[in-house]
Amino acid sequence: MTCSSTDAFDKPTPDGPLPGDLSLCHEIIRQQHETIHTSQRRIGQLEHRLDLLLRARYGPRSEKVDEAQLKLFAAALLACEQEQASAASEKAAKTPDKPTENSEKQRGKKRGRKLLPKNLPRKTVEHELPAHELACPCCGAARQRIGQETSEQLDYIPASLFVVEHIRPKYACKACEANVIVADKPTQPIEKGLAGPGLLAQTIVSKFCDHLPLYRLERIYKRHGIEIPRSTTCDWMRRSAELLLPLYDLMHQRVLQSKVLHTDDTPVPVQDKNRDRTKTGRFWVYLGDADHALTVFDYTPDRTSNGPIKFLHRYGGFAGYLQADAYAGYDVIYEKGTPAGRVIEVACWAHTRRKFYEARATAPGPAHNAMARIRQLYKVESHVKELDATQRYAQRQAEALPVLNDMRTWLLEQKAIALPKSPIGQAISYTLSNWDALCRYAHDGDLTIDNNPAENALRGIAIGRKNYLFMGSDRGGRTAAVLYSFVRSCERHHIDPFAYLRDVIRRISDTPISQLASLLPNHWQTPPAAPDPTASPSIL
Repeated sequence: MTCSSTDAFDKPTPDGPLPGDLSLCHEIIRQQHETIHTSQRRIGQLEHRLDLLLRARYGPRSEKVDEAQLKLFAAALLACEQEQASAASEKAAKTPDKPTENSEKQRGKKRGRKLLPKNLPRKTVEHELPAHELACPCCGAARQRIGQETSEQLDYIPASLFVVEHIRPKYACKACEANVIVADKPTQPIEKGLAGPGLLAQTIVSKFCDHLPLYRLERIYKRHGIEIPRSTTCDWMRRSAELLLPLYDLMHQRVLQSKVLHTDDTPVPVQDKNRDRTKTGRFWVYLGDADHALTVFDYTPDRTSNGPIKFLHRYGGFAGYLQADAYAGYDVIYEKGTPAGRVIEVACWAHTRRKFYEARATAPGPAHNAMARIRQLYKVESHVKELDATQRYAQRQAEALPVLNDMRTWLLEQKAIALPKSPIGQAISYTLSNWDALCRYAHDGDLTIDNNPAENALRGIAIGRKNYLFMGSDRGGRTAAVLYSFVRSCERHHIDPFAYLRDVIRRISDTPISQLASLLPNHWQTPPAAPDPTASPSIL
C-alpha cells in the first residue's frame, strides 16, 4: 500500500480519520498487531480454562494420550522403543524355539468357572432316588449305591438382626434373706447402649467402606423389622470413634516413625449453623512406609498449614521424607522441620505430568514432548518396582538420571521461548521450580516417583462425598477421620474390616495399654474360634 495520496487517509472510520503521516501509520499497525497478538493469547488462555471446566464437569477423568502423539513429538522415546525392540528380536533369535514354562502353564490352565472358597459355610442337600426307580430293569433286584455326583451352587441369605439376651442370675442367702450377688456383665462398647459390636461394625463398614449414607441404612434396618433413627446411628458413630481413639492415637504415633510419609488432602462440604450454605472442610491422609504400614486420616475445618503442622508435630514430631503435591502450606514444614528433625520434600511426577497434559491443546508440541520424557521415567519404574531399595537406586542412577538431566536442559530452552502466563509456560515454571524435589526419588531407593498411593487412599472419600453429600459438623468430620483410618488400613492389609472392627470393638475396653499394639490393623490376627456370646446364630 502506498501513501502518495492523502485522500485515502482522510476517509472517516469508526475511530475517526486515519493520519496522513506514514511513520505514524506504521506505528499504529504495530500497536494493532501487538493488541491482536495479546488478544489471541488471552483468547487461548480463556479457551484453555473453558476446556478444563468442561472436562471437569462432563469429560472423562482419564489422562491417557495416544501413543502415536508421544512418538511424533519425542524422538528420544521412539529411539528407545526401537532399541528395545531390536534387543528383544536378537534375544528371540538366540532362544531355541521350544515351549516355555509359562506357555505350558497357560496351556494347562483350567478354564471355566472358578472353584468356590473352601471357607464358605456349606449346606448339604442329598437328592435320593424314589424306591420304584431303584429296581433293576433287567432282573428286578435293588440297585446298590456305587458313588455320587457332586455339584456346587452359590446361594444367599440376607443379613438379619438378632437380639442377645444377657441373663445374670441373682443369688442371695436364704437364711439371712440378704447378701444379694449378681454376675458381672461384660464390658459393653456403648454403656447402656442398644448396639452390640457386630451392629456397630456393620454400620461403620456400610458408611465408610460401602459409602452408604445413614438414611439409607435407616431404611435397610427398617426392612429387617426394627426402626433405628439416623440420630441414633450418628451417635453410634461418634461413640465408636471415641472408643477407638486410643488405638487411633497409637496409629498416629506409629505413622510418624516412618522414613517416608505420603500425604494429600481433599475437600468435603460441611454444614455450618451460622450460614445458609455449607462450608469446606478438609480430609488429610498420611500413609506410612512398609515398616509402618498404616493409613491415618485427619480432619481440619480449613486448608491452612496449621493442619499438617499440628499432625506432624505430635508425639515428638516426624523426621524424614514427605511426599506431597506442591501445596504452599507445606513450605514452612520443609523450612523449619519438626521437633524430631528435618522434613525433606519429595514432589510428585503425576502432578507434573498433569500440568503438561492440560497444556496439550494450546501447545501440542512441547506438551507431548514433555509427556514423552516423563513416560520414559515411568518405564524405568516399571522395571525396578520388584527390586529391593539398593538395586532400585542403582538402576535409577543408570537409567532415570540421564533422562532427568536431558529434560532439565530442554525445559530451560523451552522456558526462554514460551510465554510465562501461557499454560505451557506455567507447566514449565512449575516443573523447574520443583525440580530438586522432583529428582529426589532417583537418589533413594525407598522413595517413589509419584504420590499416587495417597491419592488412591482418598478415592473412597470422593465416592462417599457423592452419596452423603456433606458432613453434619466439624465433630462429624473428626469422627469420620478416625473411622476412615481403620477401614482404609484394613483394606491396605487385605483384612475384612467388619471382622476386624467387630473383634476390636468387643475387646478394646478390656485390653491393657501395653497390649494395645496387638489390635493395630498391621498386627491384628483373626482370633481363634471360640464361643462368642454375641456371635450370630448359625444359619445352616
